[in-house]
Amino acid sequence: MAAIDGQWDCVAQSPMGEQTSVLTLTSKPDGSFAGTNSGTLGSLDVTDGQVTGDQVSFKMELKVPFPMTLTVEGALAGDVMEGTIDTGAFGKFPVKATRKA
Repeated sequence: MAAIDGQWDCVAQSPMGEQTSVLTLTSKPDGSFAGTNSGTLGSLDVTDGQVTGDQVSFKMELKVPFPMTLTVEGALAGDVMEGTIDTGAFGKFPVKATRKA
């Protein structure tokens, strides 16, 4: 399993423009992970985190401006994670995170 622990500078290309945040992720003994994603719009809990080989997935529950489940899927290559955020009705958009040194 690829290492997921740490703080990650995250940039999402959303319909509202570029959104920056810091992902803080911690692996669990069962191989899953959890954490938080903190940005200008507040902080979201990271849930259902899974790493399978180099594939990463997790969810975040947005409350404001309206309830929505964000599903993130992507690939992990060392200190870079790239993929998409699926917002459901608003579609998917790209996201890239780089682990802080």
